[in-house]
Amino acid sequence: MKIYNMGSLNIDYVYRVPHFVQPGETISSYGREIFAGGKGLNQSIALARAGAQVIHGGMIGPDGAFLKELLEDSGVDTTHICTLQEASGHTVIQVDEQGQNCIILYAGTNHCVTKAYLDELLKDASAGDFMLIQNEINCLNEAMEIAHKKKMYIAFNPSPISKELFTLPLSYVDWWFCNEIEGAILFGKNQKQKMADQIAMDPEKIMQQFQKQYPQSHLILTLGKKGSYYCDKKDILFQPAFEVKAIDTTAAGDTYSGYFLADLAGGKNISDALKDASLAASICVTRKGAAPSIPYKKEIENLI
Repeated sequence: MKIYNMGSLNIDYVYRVPHFVQPGETISSYGREIFAGGKGLNQSIALARAGAQVIHGGMIGPDGAFLKELLEDSGVDTTHICTLQEASGHTVIQVDEQGQNCIILYAGTNHCVTKAYLDELLKDASAGDFMLIQNEINCLNEAMEIAHKKKMYIAFNPSPISKELFTLPLSYVDWWFCNEIEGAILFGKNQKQKMADQIAMDPEKIMQQFQKQYPQSHLILTLGKKGSYYCDKKDILFQPAFEVKAIDTTAAGDTYSGYFLADLAGGKNISDALKDASLAASICVTRKGAAPSIPYKKEIENLI
């Protein structure tokens, strides 16, 4: 079973700050580092390091050659990655003293995807393969349509949330990977409510609404240090988080998604997949950076 990840490839510029900058405020950063990133890249690396067969689709600029090399070094099939004469996608990330982050994203080559490219990427895909996508690329509608027609399982991480998201054929999604805020916005009773009202929803209410809206689908709801949930039309499972001292949470969600999906494609049951994903994320947050912080399968096995 193959996993195709049509995912973003970014260069992360990370600034260490005492606190997140406020409107009208100028603060000094006490550290600057450059990392490979992008939810697509991070999730492909997590998938590969978890032992999955993953084929990455995406675009980079001349400045992004090291992103492709990193994927290859992690065991990802990069045959379909294209280099364009555009700037690669990149982010500016603030990381505070508690290890929390906030992110500004520039799409760059991540928004140069075409239907013709997707047709070529998926021409050898089979029914039962997985198509993983995030909301950092364009042509999501086309990606979902092609994968659905091929009877692939569609796994969707809808971050970052945008109004265009609600125009997609979301009923095609088989597996949702959301954090608490994303889940509240996506599965609220009224998607036109103010965001503050949506965020106030607790996980139980989010899952109840999900079961009503998408009874044919599965939800992974991550809550950071509060743990995570699996939800489908009849079952809800909870996985506590493992207690660690967080240094950088940048790639925690991507690590979790990659490890869970790798276990799922590999035939593991939901409970074991939740545990492995939580363990992987707990290791990830104790390290700096995005892609460099993602653990290998052997590290997880040593902790079980």
